[in-house]
Amino acid sequence: MGFFSKIANALKKTKETLGGAIKSLFSRNKIDDEFYDELEEILISADISVTTAEETVEDLRAEVKKEKLREEEYVVNLLKDILEDTLTRAEVPEIKYPAVIMLIGVNGVGKTTTVGKLADYFLRNKKTVTVAAADTFRAAAADQLTVWADRAGVRIVKHEEGSDPSAVVFDALSSVKAKGTDVLLVDTAGRLHVKANLMEELKKISRVISREYPQANVYKLLVLDATTGNNAISQARLFNEAVELDGIVLTKLDSTAKGGFVISLCGELEIPVVFVGTGEKIGDLEKFDPEQFIDGIL
Repeated sequence: MGFFSKIANALKKTKETLGGAIKSLFSRNKIDDEFYDELEEILISADISVTTAEETVEDLRAEVKKEKLREEEYVVNLLKDILEDTLTRAEVPEIKYPAVIMLIGVNGVGKTTTVGKLADYFLRNKKTVTVAAADTFRAAAADQLTVWADRAGVRIVKHEEGSDPSAVVFDALSSVKAKGTDVLLVDTAGRLHVKANLMEELKKISRVISREYPQANVYKLLVLDATTGNNAISQARLFNEAVELDGIVLTKLDSTAKGGFVISLCGELEIPVVFVGTGEKIGDLEKFDPEQFIDGIL
């Protein structure tokens, strides 16, 4: 199954909510003030934030007025272009090697699973991979990561439960430098974005990486559960303030009808979505494509 069919399948629920409502809107209304008001409500119902929805509708109104074209196909394509432009405000980082990728986020978003999927992704792209079990607090976290590492067929560096996460990362860095490994994936402990001490731990891990492996390209990716909708934006804002995120990995996109929040995330915070999970299997993770995402929801 190609990426487009995977993303289309994952976005089926959002398309039923958003695309269906927009189609119905065209069948009932001519393009007037009432049409734009209803369109704004439809966008908000798909968890596009009020700010982004208002901005999108104003841009659409201005373009329709300028071009003097009101056919459904034209207006929908115009809406797609506006939303795609919003998704691409932030530039997606090009992964350069050697790469150290830190996966961070709150509890339960699927960080450990994402590490396994990313390991498989990089292997498929002919890169060597090691994973570091820097979540030393959650019971059996290292065991869970070991299962994913074995499934992907990559090396894992881990310590005893309760160890210093930075010490795990230090050992993992020593290993990847010695072996010339392309990618180190660091699984960090889940944390509430309001807990300052846990944020400090992330900063400490970052300092260890900078000190011990200055030639590495470091990427901090926030893992977000798509089912949390607009609440994910406040998570992203706080994590970004703490550690300066390089991008987002979206999980559980196939489990929500409110995938529209991704547009607000990129538009308001200008943090790019880099990868997206499209299912539960190890191979169900791909690079994010804004055009295919918009086609998938409209």
